[in-house]
Amino acid sequence: MTDYQFLKPYTFKNGMTVKNRVVIPPMTERSGLEDGSVSRDELYYASLRAGGVGMFITPAANVTATGKGFEGELAVNDDRYLPRLAKLAATMKQNGTKAILQLIHAGRMTNSQILRGTQPVSASAIAAPRDGMETPRALSETEIKEIVVAFAMATRRAILAGFDGVEIHGANTYLIQQFFSPNSNQRTDQWGGSVTNRMRFGLEIVNAAKMVIDQYAQTPFLLGYRISPEEVENPGIRIADTLQFVDRLADSGIDYLHVSMGNAWRKSLNDPQETRPTILRIKDQVHDRVPLISVGGLQSPADVEKVMAAGITFAALGREYLREPKWVQKVEAGLEDTIRYRVNRTELEDLGLNPALLDFLDVIGTDLGYAGETDATASDRVDAIFKD
Repeated sequence: MTDYQFLKPYTFKNGMTVKNRVVIPPMTERSGLEDGSVSRDELYYASLRAGGVGMFITPAANVTATGKGFEGELAVNDDRYLPRLAKLAATMKQNGTKAILQLIHAGRMTNSQILRGTQPVSASAIAAPRDGMETPRALSETEIKEIVVAFAMATRRAILAGFDGVEIHGANTYLIQQFFSPNSNQRTDQWGGSVTNRMRFGLEIVNAAKMVIDQYAQTPFLLGYRISPEEVENPGIRIADTLQFVDRLADSGIDYLHVSMGNAWRKSLNDPQETRPTILRIKDQVHDRVPLISVGGLQSPADVEKVMAAGITFAALGREYLREPKWVQKVEAGLEDTIRYRVNRTELEDLGLNPALLDFLDVIGTDLGYAGETDATASDRVDAIFKD
């Protein structure tokens, strides 16, 4: 076995040690039950992938019923979900893997059908710039504070369920990003306008979660934050805004920062003169105050080791861990030549991938560059996705 840096352990400032630097990022596979409970399919999916990686982050779990973004999404908005969440945590924690529960509020990235007749909400009453999206209702000051509390209560439930940490989902156009974006947030109160005001919502959630962790966690418990560095809309989030935000996040008490991009080495989406990868610009701004997780198109051990060589602490393998649930174990055993990089769609069931995933292919296809394939059947897109 090659002496890979990514197989070495890492100890966080709070004392928690993870056994290696490989992470399974949060991936939507739509296996939750209709009410948000953890299903047997979800447990099977997790059981196949646990045990090798250092950290395993769950698919997003909504912190309020009106924060649900899609059918099959997990829920952590009520204590009644605790027994099944505890089973999920225990399943993910095989062989020392740390289990992290991702917390989400979809904001305007949902619809009244998914919310069973309730209008979506957001920072402002502005529809997302995508076909068919509904205009949300702007949240009141009281409602904003209630959602902050909901994230805190969800963090408490994660602790009680036995997870090793939570990740605040501030990326991928969901509610926290909607507050940070000057495109979706056109408020004139303390929650909008300046970049300082637009980052307030995310920082308030981090602070509330941290207070809960300090009160309830009896052992080291991680608090992570996921961020999307840029938007292509104008106005929209730009790197200058993000660098100010991550500077504040690095001092906020989080344990790690997860930078969400489709390509780990992507450069600026808006400045063609910028030659440095965005992840390295964020790394310089954070300046070792918190570890980073880099994600996007990483597949082979060489891909992951390149991330380590750049001084980034963790590498997350998303689509590759759909294809190869035993990626770390094969590397550790010196069986790199058996790592699976292609999957036939007849193997989906063996890989614990729920057929409902097929309904999400257009979204996943966008990330992979397959959007707009009007002549492709669903099965064709499956092949394209798992054979990228």
